[in-house]
Amino acid sequence: MSVVTATVAWLTDPAQWSGAGAIPQRLLEHIGLSAVSLLIAVAIALPAGLAIGHTRRGKVVAASLTNIGRAIPSLAVIGIVLPITAAIDPQLGFKVYPTLVAMVILAIPPILVNTEAGIAGVDRDLVESARAMGMRETQVLISVEIPVALSVILAGVRSAATQIVATMTLGAIFGSGGLGRFLVEGIAQNDDGKIFGGVVLVAGLALLTEAAFVTIERAAAWRGREHPGTNRRAAASVPT
Repeated sequence: MSVVTATVAWLTDPAQWSGAGAIPQRLLEHIGLSAVSLLIAVAIALPAGLAIGHTRRGKVVAASLTNIGRAIPSLAVIGIVLPITAAIDPQLGFKVYPTLVAMVILAIPPILVNTEAGIAGVDRDLVESARAMGMRETQVLISVEIPVALSVILAGVRSAATQIVATMTLGAIFGSGGLGRFLVEGIAQNDDGKIFGGVVLVAGLALLTEAAFVTIERAAAWRGREHPGTNRRAAASVPT
């Protein structure tokens, strides 16, 4: 039986779509863990990026921390964090928390970089005009800079979300839930259908995540056309 045939047979087997450990359960686990990781990363990186982009302070420190975060492999982060979290909570501290920490660290750089670049790239004349109208700094940020930079900021969130979905499979090595379990179990059972079926599911979920955020970005970009201060060169230069 070829790999393609085995994969199709596994994906279309009704037994894989019902019961404990089936595709729907693993899919929900994967989405849930990915969503939590992304929300935590956004809660950390977004305010920092907004502050740095608006004040133009702390950019060097942020860039250094971002480069460090990008340089450390996610599997290494899990291995470093695991003994600490496992000592705190023997169950979730071994299976869940290390993976969440690794995914958060993975997601922070693109969100932080894009947010800072998007805010810093807003036309300064537009910002100064808002200040001349009597707007406070917080009002300038919320009413002027964020709407103009929204599509760039969302591009960073999209990149982070896609990376999380694709990399979350590493957690299965340590017993975490999600679609990565099919890869780990398939390798242990020498089941090519399960291995590549899991690969197809992860790839499909990553593509759907990408498509969903692209749709949101386009809506934000369309709305951003109403703001003449959009710095399109900054948007084009930011990695997505």
